[in-house]
Amino acid sequence: MDAVVVLFIGLLASLLGWALAVAISRGRTLERLRETTGATDTDDVERRVRDALEQADDARWETEQTLHDTTHLTELLTAGVVHLRDDLTVQFANGAAHVMLERRPGSMIGRSALEAFVDARVEAIARTAMELGSANGELTIRSSGGPTVTARARRSPVSGVWLVLEDVSELRRLQRIRAEFIDNLSHELRTPLTTISLLAETAAREAETASPRLRDRIAKIEVETGHLTQMVNELLDLSRIESGTTQLLLDDVDLIRLVRATTERLRLFAERQGLQIALDLPDSVSPVRGDEDRLGQVLINLLHNAVKFSPNGGAIVVGVVETADEITVWVRDPGIGVPRADLTRIFERFYKVDRARARGRGGTGLGLSIARHVVDAHGGRIWVESEEGEGSRFAFTIPSAPKPSALGQGATTSVNGTAPS
Repeated sequence: MDAVVVLFIGLLASLLGWALAVAISRGRTLERLRETTGATDTDDVERRVRDALEQADDARWETEQTLHDTTHLTELLTAGVVHLRDDLTVQFANGAAHVMLERRPGSMIGRSALEAFVDARVEAIARTAMELGSANGELTIRSSGGPTVTARARRSPVSGVWLVLEDVSELRRLQRIRAEFIDNLSHELRTPLTTISLLAETAAREAETASPRLRDRIAKIEVETGHLTQMVNELLDLSRIESGTTQLLLDDVDLIRLVRATTERLRLFAERQGLQIALDLPDSVSPVRGDEDRLGQVLINLLHNAVKFSPNGGAIVVGVVETADEITVWVRDPGIGVPRADLTRIFERFYKVDRARARGRGGTGLGLSIARHVVDAHGGRIWVESEEGEGSRFAFTIPSAPKPSALGQGATTSVNGTAPS
């Protein structure tokens, strides 16, 4: 009996100790909650904790709804949307991405980028976006006859990379049709224009004793035929550049020598318009790696525009400036200038600034577009600085040529001369 009493007392003591420990722990917990929430008493602590739990439930519900809504939205898009984790495995891919890549719904999830796309270029685009923040590329899916897709990758502000895939097969097909149409049309127009030009020259020689009115009309035929021939040649040139059939023959080019030779070709034309061409050139600059004929074409287009749109009695200045890794060629004219609204469109094909003001002096609207494509193909850039009524300054840059030890001396290389439009 005494043993039972002792056992009972021991058990009671254990229960009392456990209850005391729970009370102490609860008191410490309540004290910490009171300090955290700023509550004044126990009831206030319970109320604030209850409010926090309700807010957490509301936030969880809103997050789930937002995720559901975002997923639904991406499924409505015709563009493929893919999210890659930091290890470049697919975390999310919408239905359009699965259709575009000819995958079963959901089969891309958990796969690596290489397994999902079966194309190392997509993985390279994603890695570049992880390092630099963004990257773009264009590729053909699975085979040369597959769909053409543009891939735009952006690094996520949270984690991983977002990929947006857009099928541009139809757009590229229409661009090829347009290029082929322009190419065929240009070839078909060349023969009759050549015939008309020859007939006009013959008529001009035979009409030396005719009336001034007849000679004037024949002269106008020659002028307009020349304009049409120029337009056809520029259309064909631009079409070849954009389609990739034009090749750049790269060699070391001395831009100072090129500027001197080009300005001499146009000096007589400028003097007939009452204009002078001045040069602002250093003694020497580093060579650039480029196609001398194409770069000369760029400079001719800029000078030709400067002469056409400058008043009589002014001076056109051509200059060259070398910086650390590139050389800039600029042409400044005292002409009518370019309105601010037109500055961003001046290099578009067929675009002309204020046709009413340029009547009788306007060209085809293709020269600056060709110049932009040529400069882009050389890895440079072209731009214009202008104030309406105060003249313009057109400039383009070409990267300096690598050192001969790295490139090899005396080599002439052929590369593709296209640039995206």
